[in-house]
Amino acid sequence: MNGTDYAIQFILNTTWAGLPEIVQHQARRCLLDAMGALISGTDTPVARLMADFAVEQFTGSEATLLVSGRKASLVGATLANGFAANSLDIDDGYRPIKGHPGVCVLPALLAAAERQAGVSGQAFLTAFVIGYEIGIRAGLIRHATYPTYHSSGSWGAMAAAAAAGKIFGLEAGVLRQALGAAEYHAPIAPMMKGIDTPSMGKDSIGWGAMAGMASVLMAQRGFTGVEPLFSDAPNPAWLTGLGKQYEVLNLYFKPYASCRWAQPAIAGALEIARQHRLAPADIARIKVYTFEAAARLTRKPPQNTEEAQYHLTYPVAAALIDGQVGPRQVTPPRLFDPAILALAERVEVEVVAKYERVFPAKTLADVEVITTDGRRLLVAGKQALWEPPDSLPSDAELEQKFRWLVEPVLGQERAGELVDLIWRFEQVHEARDLIELAVV
Repeated sequence: MNGTDYAIQFILNTTWAGLPEIVQHQARRCLLDAMGALISGTDTPVARLMADFAVEQFTGSEATLLVSGRKASLVGATLANGFAANSLDIDDGYRPIKGHPGVCVLPALLAAAERQAGVSGQAFLTAFVIGYEIGIRAGLIRHATYPTYHSSGSWGAMAAAAAAGKIFGLEAGVLRQALGAAEYHAPIAPMMKGIDTPSMGKDSIGWGAMAGMASVLMAQRGFTGVEPLFSDAPNPAWLTGLGKQYEVLNLYFKPYASCRWAQPAIAGALEIARQHRLAPADIARIKVYTFEAAARLTRKPPQNTEEAQYHLTYPVAAALIDGQVGPRQVTPPRLFDPAILALAERVEVEVVAKYERVFPAKTLADVEVITTDGRRLLVAGKQALWEPPDSLPSDAELEQKFRWLVEPVLGQERAGELVDLIWRFEQVHEARDLIELAVV
Protein backbone atom coordinates (compact mmCIF):
# COMPACT_ATOMS: atom_id res chain seq x y z
CA MET A 1 0.00 0.00 0.00
CA ASN A 2 1.13 3.57 -0.65
CA GLY A 3 0.43 6.60 1.51
CA THR A 4 -2.91 7.38 -0.11
CA ASP A 5 -4.07 3.81 0.49
CA TYR A 6 -3.35 4.25 4.20
CA ALA A 7 -5.21 7.58 4.24
CA ILE A 8 -8.27 6.10 2.53
CA GLN A 9 -8.25 3.05 4.74
CA PHE A 10 -8.20 5.33 7.79
CA ILE A 11 -11.11 7.40 6.48
CA LEU A 12 -13.23 4.38 5.62
CA ASN A 13 -12.52 2.25 8.68
CA THR A 14 -12.52 4.79 11.52
CA THR A 15 -15.55 4.56 13.81
CA TRP A 16 -16.57 6.40 16.95
CA ALA A 17 -16.33 3.23 19.02
CA GLY A 18 -12.82 2.64 17.72
CA LEU A 19 -11.52 6.03 18.86
CA PRO A 20 -9.74 6.15 22.21
CA GLU A 21 -11.76 7.89 24.91
CA ILE A 22 -9.21 10.71 25.12
CA VAL A 23 -9.64 11.36 21.39
CA GLN A 24 -13.43 11.32 21.72
CA HIS A 25 -13.18 13.91 24.47
CA GLN A 26 -10.79 16.04 22.42
CA ALA A 27 -13.26 15.94 19.52
CA ARG A 28 -15.90 17.57 21.72
CA ARG A 29 -13.40 20.16 22.93
CA CYS A 30 -12.43 20.97 19.36
CA LEU A 31 -16.06 21.25 18.28
CA LEU A 32 -16.81 23.65 21.13
CA ASP A 33 -13.80 25.80 20.24
CA ALA A 34 -14.36 25.85 16.47
CA MET A 35 -18.08 26.56 16.79
CA GLY A 36 -17.30 29.47 19.09
CA ALA A 37 -14.89 30.93 16.56
CA LEU A 38 -17.36 30.46 13.70
CA ILE A 39 -20.40 31.91 15.46
CA SER A 40 -18.54 34.93 16.79
CA GLY A 41 -16.78 35.40 13.47
CA THR A 42 -20.04 35.92 11.60
CA ASP A 43 -20.14 39.46 12.99
CA THR A 44 -16.96 40.61 11.24
CA PRO A 45 -16.71 42.69 8.05
CA VAL A 46 -15.25 39.85 5.96
CA ALA A 47 -17.87 37.36 7.13
CA ARG A 48 -20.73 39.71 6.28
CA LEU A 49 -19.23 40.40 2.86
CA MET A 50 -18.72 36.72 2.07
CA ALA A 51 -22.19 35.79 3.31
CA ASP A 52 -23.71 38.22 0.81
CA PHE A 53 -21.38 36.93 -1.90
CA ALA A 54 -22.25 33.30 -1.22
CA VAL A 55 -26.00 33.89 -1.23
CA GLU A 56 -25.80 35.86 -4.47
CA GLN A 57 -23.29 33.72 -6.39
CA PHE A 58 -23.90 30.24 -4.98
CA THR A 59 -27.67 30.20 -4.84
CA GLY A 60 -29.46 27.26 -3.30
CA SER A 61 -31.26 26.08 -0.22
CA GLU A 62 -29.25 23.00 0.73
CA ALA A 63 -27.14 24.46 3.51
CA THR A 64 -27.28 27.16 6.17
CA LEU A 65 -25.09 30.14 6.94
CA LEU A 66 -24.73 30.13 10.70
CA VAL A 67 -26.38 32.79 12.86
CA SER A 68 -28.20 34.54 10.00
CA GLY A 69 -29.91 31.35 8.82
CA ARG A 70 -29.58 32.41 5.19
CA LYS A 71 -29.37 29.60 2.66
CA ALA A 72 -26.95 28.79 -0.13
CA SER A 73 -25.67 25.77 -2.01
CA LEU A 74 -23.37 23.32 -0.24
CA VAL A 75 -20.25 24.98 -1.63
CA GLY A 76 -21.65 28.47 -0.95
CA ALA A 77 -22.44 27.78 2.69
CA THR A 78 -19.05 26.09 3.14
CA LEU A 79 -17.35 29.16 1.68
CA ALA A 80 -19.20 31.67 3.84
CA ASN A 81 -18.95 29.66 7.06
CA GLY A 82 -15.27 29.03 6.31
CA PHE A 83 -14.50 32.73 6.11
CA ALA A 84 -16.44 33.35 9.32
CA ALA A 85 -14.66 30.56 11.18
CA ASN A 86 -11.19 32.05 10.72
CA SER A 87 -12.18 35.71 10.60
CA LEU A 88 -11.15 36.36 14.22
CA ASP A 89 -8.01 34.18 14.14
CA ILE A 90 -9.07 32.66 17.46
CA ASP A 91 -9.34 29.02 16.30
CA ASP A 92 -7.10 26.08 17.17
CA GLY A 93 -3.83 25.25 15.43
CA TYR A 94 -1.12 22.65 14.97
CA ARG A 95 2.39 23.94 15.50
CA PRO A 96 4.48 21.91 12.95
CA ILE A 97 2.33 23.02 9.98
CA LYS A 98 1.79 26.57 11.25
CA GLY A 99 -1.91 26.40 10.49
CA HIS A 100 -5.50 25.82 11.56
CA PRO A 101 -7.02 22.40 10.80
CA GLY A 102 -10.30 22.63 12.73
CA VAL A 103 -11.94 25.47 10.85
CA CYS A 104 -10.91 23.95 7.52
CA VAL A 105 -13.00 20.89 8.42
CA LEU A 106 -16.01 22.28 10.26
CA PRO A 107 -17.66 24.34 7.48
CA ALA A 108 -17.68 21.43 5.02
CA LEU A 109 -18.79 19.03 7.73
CA LEU A 110 -21.74 21.23 8.70
CA ALA A 111 -22.90 21.43 5.09
CA ALA A 112 -22.49 17.68 4.53
CA ALA A 113 -24.40 16.82 7.70
CA GLU A 114 -27.22 19.13 6.69
CA ARG A 115 -27.60 17.51 3.28
CA GLN A 116 -27.18 13.90 4.40
CA ALA A 117 -30.16 12.79 6.44
CA GLY A 118 -29.67 10.95 9.70
CA VAL A 119 -26.11 12.00 10.52
CA SER A 120 -25.69 11.32 14.23
CA GLY A 121 -23.50 13.22 16.63
CA GLN A 122 -21.16 10.24 16.74
CA ALA A 123 -20.83 10.19 12.95
CA PHE A 124 -20.23 13.95 12.92
CA LEU A 125 -17.53 13.81 15.59
CA THR A 126 -15.87 10.83 13.89
CA ALA A 127 -15.66 12.72 10.61
CA PHE A 128 -14.34 15.74 12.50
CA VAL A 129 -11.45 13.71 13.92
CA ILE A 130 -10.78 12.23 10.47
CA GLY A 131 -10.61 15.71 8.99
CA TYR A 132 -8.06 16.80 11.59
CA GLU A 133 -5.85 13.75 11.14
CA ILE A 134 -5.92 13.85 7.33
CA GLY A 135 -5.46 17.62 7.22
CA ILE A 136 -2.49 17.57 9.56
CA ARG A 137 -0.78 14.88 7.46
CA ALA A 138 -1.54 16.83 4.29
CA GLY A 139 0.02 19.92 5.86
CA LEU A 140 3.14 18.04 6.87
CA ILE A 141 3.55 16.64 3.36
CA ARG A 142 2.77 19.95 1.64
CA HIS A 143 5.48 21.73 3.57
CA ALA A 144 7.97 18.89 3.23
CA THR A 145 7.62 18.72 -0.55
CA TYR A 146 7.30 22.43 -1.40
CA PRO A 147 9.70 25.10 -0.13
CA THR A 148 7.08 27.83 0.42
CA TYR A 149 5.13 28.21 3.66
CA HIS A 150 1.58 27.60 2.46
CA SER A 151 -1.69 28.82 3.93
CA SER A 152 -4.03 26.49 5.80
CA GLY A 153 -6.42 26.30 2.87
CA SER A 154 -3.73 24.72 0.70
CA TRP A 155 -3.85 21.51 2.72
CA GLY A 156 -7.14 22.14 4.51
CA ALA A 157 -9.02 21.39 1.29
CA MET A 158 -8.03 17.75 1.72
CA ALA A 159 -9.16 17.82 5.35
CA ALA A 160 -12.56 19.15 4.26
CA ALA A 161 -12.82 16.54 1.50
CA ALA A 162 -11.98 13.70 3.89
CA ALA A 163 -14.63 14.77 6.42
CA ALA A 164 -17.35 15.41 3.84
CA GLY A 165 -16.45 12.21 2.00
CA LYS A 166 -16.86 10.24 5.21
CA ILE A 167 -20.31 11.72 5.82
CA PHE A 168 -21.41 11.05 2.24
CA GLY A 169 -20.14 7.47 2.44
CA LEU A 170 -17.84 7.66 -0.58
CA GLU A 171 -16.29 4.36 -1.57
CA ALA A 172 -12.51 4.09 -1.87
CA GLY A 173 -12.17 4.87 -5.58
CA VAL A 174 -14.37 7.96 -5.47
CA LEU A 175 -12.71 9.14 -2.27
CA ARG A 176 -9.32 8.90 -3.94
CA GLN A 177 -10.51 11.14 -6.78
CA ALA A 178 -12.03 13.60 -4.32
CA LEU A 179 -8.78 13.90 -2.36
CA GLY A 180 -6.80 14.32 -5.57
CA ALA A 181 -9.18 16.97 -6.87
CA ALA A 182 -9.07 18.79 -3.54
CA GLU A 183 -5.27 18.87 -3.60
CA TYR A 184 -5.22 20.12 -7.19
CA HIS A 185 -7.87 22.81 -6.68
CA ALA A 186 -6.72 24.00 -3.28
CA PRO A 187 -5.52 27.61 -2.99
CA ILE A 188 -1.72 27.44 -3.11
CA ALA A 189 -1.32 30.67 -1.18
CA PRO A 190 2.11 31.90 0.03
CA MET A 191 1.33 32.63 3.65
CA MET A 192 4.08 35.16 4.35
CA LYS A 193 2.74 37.37 1.56
CA GLY A 194 -0.51 37.43 3.52
CA ILE A 195 1.44 38.36 6.64
CA ASP A 196 3.30 41.18 4.90
CA THR A 197 0.07 42.55 3.43
CA PRO A 198 -2.85 41.55 5.66
CA SER A 199 -6.06 41.14 3.72
CA MET A 200 -9.44 39.48 3.86
CA GLY A 201 -7.87 36.44 2.19
CA LYS A 202 -6.44 35.59 5.64
CA ASP A 203 -5.31 31.95 5.74
CA SER A 204 -7.38 31.01 2.62
CA ILE A 205 -9.48 28.75 4.86
CA GLY A 206 -12.83 29.67 3.34
CA TRP A 207 -11.62 28.93 -0.16
CA GLY A 208 -9.85 25.75 0.90
CA ALA A 209 -12.92 24.39 2.66
CA MET A 210 -15.04 25.21 -0.37
CA ALA A 211 -12.55 23.48 -2.69
CA GLY A 212 -12.75 20.37 -0.52
CA MET A 213 -16.54 20.30 -0.58
CA ALA A 214 -16.67 20.98 -4.32
CA SER A 215 -14.16 18.23 -4.99
CA VAL A 216 -16.29 15.67 -3.16
CA LEU A 217 -19.40 16.66 -5.10
CA MET A 218 -17.47 16.58 -8.39
CA ALA A 219 -15.94 13.17 -7.64
CA GLN A 220 -19.42 11.79 -6.95
CA ARG A 221 -20.27 12.74 -10.53
CA GLY A 222 -17.21 11.07 -12.00
CA PHE A 223 -14.61 13.86 -11.88
CA THR A 224 -11.06 12.50 -11.70
CA GLY A 225 -8.24 13.99 -9.68
CA VAL A 226 -4.48 13.66 -9.46
CA GLU A 227 -2.88 10.99 -7.29
CA PRO A 228 -3.19 12.59 -3.84
CA LEU A 229 -0.08 13.94 -2.19
CA PHE A 230 -0.24 11.30 0.55
CA SER A 231 1.53 9.01 -1.94
CA ASP A 232 4.42 11.52 -1.96
CA ALA A 233 5.00 11.51 1.79
CA PRO A 234 8.75 11.61 2.53
CA ASN A 235 8.06 10.10 5.95
CA PRO A 236 5.94 6.93 5.62
CA ALA A 237 5.24 6.97 9.36
CA TRP A 238 3.00 9.99 8.90
CA LEU A 239 0.51 7.73 7.09
CA THR A 240 1.16 4.35 8.67
CA GLY A 241 0.62 6.05 12.04
CA LEU A 242 -2.96 7.00 11.18
CA GLY A 243 -5.31 5.48 13.73
CA LYS A 244 -2.42 4.86 16.11
CA GLN A 245 -0.94 8.32 16.68
CA TYR A 246 -3.68 10.96 16.99
CA GLU A 247 -2.24 14.38 16.27
CA VAL A 248 -5.54 16.01 17.22
CA LEU A 249 -4.26 15.62 20.78
CA ASN A 250 -1.33 17.93 20.01
CA LEU A 251 -3.26 21.05 19.07
CA TYR A 252 -2.87 24.43 20.68
CA PHE A 253 -5.85 26.65 21.49
CA LYS A 254 -6.01 30.44 21.38
CA PRO A 255 -7.23 32.77 24.12
CA TYR A 256 -6.73 35.88 21.98
CA ALA A 257 -8.02 37.04 18.59
CA SER A 258 -4.62 37.57 17.05
CA CYS A 259 -1.90 35.76 15.15
CA ARG A 260 -0.37 33.03 17.30
CA TRP A 261 3.07 34.52 16.71
CA ALA A 262 2.10 37.63 18.70
CA GLN A 263 0.67 35.71 21.62
CA PRO A 264 3.91 35.01 23.54
CA ALA A 265 4.43 38.77 23.68
CA ILE A 266 0.84 39.32 24.83
CA ALA A 267 1.21 36.70 27.56
CA GLY A 268 4.53 38.14 28.71
CA ALA A 269 3.33 41.73 28.86
CA LEU A 270 0.20 40.75 30.82
CA GLU A 271 2.26 38.67 33.24
CA ILE A 272 4.53 41.61 34.04
CA ALA A 273 1.59 43.99 34.41
CA ARG A 274 -0.19 41.62 36.81
CA GLN A 275 2.88 40.78 38.90
CA HIS A 276 3.88 44.42 39.35
CA ARG A 277 0.38 45.92 39.31
CA LEU A 278 1.20 48.22 36.44
CA ALA A 279 -1.34 50.50 34.81
CA PRO A 280 -0.79 51.45 31.15
CA ALA A 281 0.26 54.92 32.32
CA ASP A 282 3.15 53.32 34.26
CA ILE A 283 4.70 51.93 31.08
CA ALA A 284 7.31 53.98 29.24
CA ARG A 285 8.42 51.33 26.74
CA ILE A 286 8.04 47.63 25.99
CA LYS A 287 10.69 45.54 24.26
CA VAL A 288 9.83 42.22 22.63
CA TYR A 289 12.62 39.81 21.67
CA THR A 290 11.28 37.10 19.41
CA PHE A 291 11.62 35.13 16.13
CA GLU A 292 11.74 36.57 12.63
CA ALA A 293 8.25 35.58 11.46
CA ALA A 294 6.68 37.32 14.45
CA ALA A 295 8.75 40.42 13.78
CA ARG A 296 7.33 40.51 10.23
CA LEU A 297 3.85 41.11 11.62
CA THR A 298 2.83 44.67 10.87
CA ARG A 299 3.44 47.43 13.39
CA LYS A 300 1.63 50.22 11.58
CA PRO A 301 -1.63 51.53 13.09
CA PRO A 302 -4.25 48.99 11.98
CA GLN A 303 -6.85 50.17 9.49
CA ASN A 304 -9.06 47.09 9.55
CA THR A 305 -9.78 43.83 11.36
CA GLU A 306 -7.19 41.81 9.45
CA GLU A 307 -4.38 44.27 10.15
CA ALA A 308 -5.32 44.31 13.85
CA GLN A 309 -4.92 40.51 13.99
CA TYR A 310 -1.76 40.16 11.91
CA HIS A 311 -0.06 42.67 14.17
CA LEU A 312 2.53 42.43 16.90
CA THR A 313 2.38 45.68 18.84
CA TYR A 314 -1.35 46.49 18.65
CA PRO A 315 -2.63 43.33 20.43
CA VAL A 316 -0.01 43.74 23.16
CA ALA A 317 -1.26 47.27 23.81
CA ALA A 318 -4.93 46.24 23.58
CA ALA A 319 -4.38 43.44 26.09
CA LEU A 320 -2.68 45.78 28.56
CA ILE A 321 -5.47 48.37 28.33
CA ASP A 322 -8.55 46.14 27.98
CA GLY A 323 -7.30 42.97 29.67
CA GLN A 324 -8.30 40.90 26.64
CA VAL A 325 -7.95 40.66 22.87
CA GLY A 326 -11.26 39.51 21.46
CA PRO A 327 -13.81 40.44 18.83
CA ARG A 328 -14.29 43.94 20.25
CA GLN A 329 -10.58 44.77 20.16
CA VAL A 330 -10.05 43.78 16.51
CA THR A 331 -13.15 45.36 15.02
CA PRO A 332 -14.16 49.00 14.57
CA PRO A 333 -14.41 51.32 16.37
CA ARG A 334 -12.16 49.92 19.13
CA LEU A 335 -9.22 49.19 16.82
CA PHE A 336 -8.89 52.97 16.25
CA ASP A 337 -8.73 53.83 19.97
CA PRO A 338 -6.07 56.54 20.52
CA ALA A 339 -4.92 55.16 23.87
CA ILE A 340 -4.28 51.68 22.47
CA LEU A 341 -2.51 53.08 19.42
CA ALA A 342 -0.33 55.35 21.56
CA LEU A 343 0.77 52.44 23.76
CA ALA A 344 1.41 50.28 20.68
CA GLU A 345 3.85 52.92 19.42
CA ARG A 346 5.91 52.37 22.58
CA VAL A 347 6.47 48.67 21.78
CA GLU A 348 9.80 47.79 20.16
CA VAL A 349 10.62 44.46 18.50
CA GLU A 350 13.94 42.69 18.00
CA VAL A 351 14.73 39.31 16.41
CA VAL A 352 16.94 37.02 18.49
CA ALA A 353 18.74 33.99 17.11
CA LYS A 354 17.87 31.62 19.95
CA TYR A 355 14.14 31.89 19.22
CA GLU A 356 14.57 31.81 15.48
CA ARG A 357 16.39 28.48 15.79
CA VAL A 358 13.50 26.73 17.56
CA PHE A 359 10.69 28.09 15.36
CA PRO A 360 8.20 26.65 14.30
CA ALA A 361 8.44 23.86 16.87
CA LYS A 362 8.23 26.56 19.54
CA THR A 363 7.11 30.18 19.47
CA LEU A 364 8.87 32.10 22.22
CA ALA A 365 9.56 35.66 23.28
CA ASP A 366 11.27 37.66 25.99
CA VAL A 367 9.30 40.70 27.09
CA GLU A 368 10.85 43.65 28.91
CA VAL A 369 8.77 46.51 30.31
CA ILE A 370 10.52 49.76 31.14
CA THR A 371 8.42 51.75 33.58
CA THR A 372 8.09 55.52 33.84
CA ASP A 373 10.05 55.40 37.12
CA GLY A 374 12.97 53.60 35.44
CA ARG A 375 12.44 49.97 36.43
CA ARG A 376 13.25 47.25 33.88
CA LEU A 377 10.97 44.24 34.32
CA LEU A 378 11.64 41.10 32.31
CA VAL A 379 10.00 37.75 31.61
CA ALA A 380 12.13 35.40 29.52
CA GLY A 381 11.26 32.44 27.32
CA LYS A 382 7.55 33.13 27.35
CA GLN A 383 5.36 30.92 25.19
CA ALA A 384 1.76 31.50 24.20
CA LEU A 385 -0.96 30.34 26.56
CA TRP A 386 -2.81 27.07 25.97
CA GLU A 387 0.11 25.35 24.32
CA PRO A 388 0.70 21.58 24.39
CA PRO A 389 1.75 19.79 26.46
CA ASP A 390 2.24 22.14 29.39
CA SER A 391 -0.53 24.74 29.43
CA LEU A 392 -3.54 23.34 27.60
CA PRO A 393 -6.88 24.83 28.69
CA SER A 394 -9.24 22.91 30.90
CA ASP A 395 -12.75 22.09 29.73
CA ALA A 396 -14.01 24.90 31.96
CA GLU A 397 -11.63 27.39 30.33
CA LEU A 398 -12.70 26.37 26.83
CA GLU A 399 -16.33 26.66 27.86
CA GLN A 400 -15.69 30.11 29.32
CA LYS A 401 -14.05 31.15 26.05
CA PHE A 402 -17.04 29.83 24.08
CA ARG A 403 -19.50 31.80 26.19
CA TRP A 404 -17.34 34.94 25.93
CA LEU A 405 -17.46 34.67 22.15
CA VAL A 406 -20.99 33.42 21.59
CA GLU A 407 -23.19 35.13 24.18
CA PRO A 408 -22.92 38.57 22.51
CA VAL A 409 -24.13 36.97 19.27
CA LEU A 410 -26.73 34.40 20.32
CA GLY A 411 -27.53 35.39 23.89
CA GLN A 412 -26.77 33.68 27.17
CA GLU A 413 -29.55 31.09 26.99
CA ARG A 414 -28.80 29.89 23.46
CA ALA A 415 -25.06 29.80 24.17
CA GLY A 416 -25.74 27.61 27.19
CA GLU A 417 -27.90 25.25 25.14
CA LEU A 418 -25.08 24.88 22.62
CA VAL A 419 -22.55 24.15 25.35
CA ASP A 420 -24.79 21.42 26.73
CA LEU A 421 -25.42 19.96 23.28
CA ILE A 422 -21.74 19.83 22.33
CA TRP A 423 -20.58 18.19 25.56
CA ARG A 424 -23.09 15.36 24.97
CA PHE A 425 -22.95 15.42 21.19
CA GLU A 426 -22.13 11.72 20.84
CA GLN A 427 -25.62 11.02 22.23
CA VAL A 428 -27.40 13.21 19.65
CA HIS A 429 -29.34 11.43 16.90
CA GLU A 430 -29.41 14.35 14.45
CA ALA A 431 -26.29 16.49 13.99
CA ARG A 432 -28.49 19.15 12.37
CA ASP A 433 -29.53 20.12 15.90
CA LEU A 434 -26.17 21.88 16.14
CA ILE A 435 -27.01 24.09 13.17
CA GLU A 436 -30.51 24.89 14.38
CA LEU A 437 -29.20 26.13 17.72
CA ALA A 438 -26.61 28.31 15.96
CA VAL A 439 -29.21 30.30 14.02
CA VAL A 440 -30.98 33.36 15.38
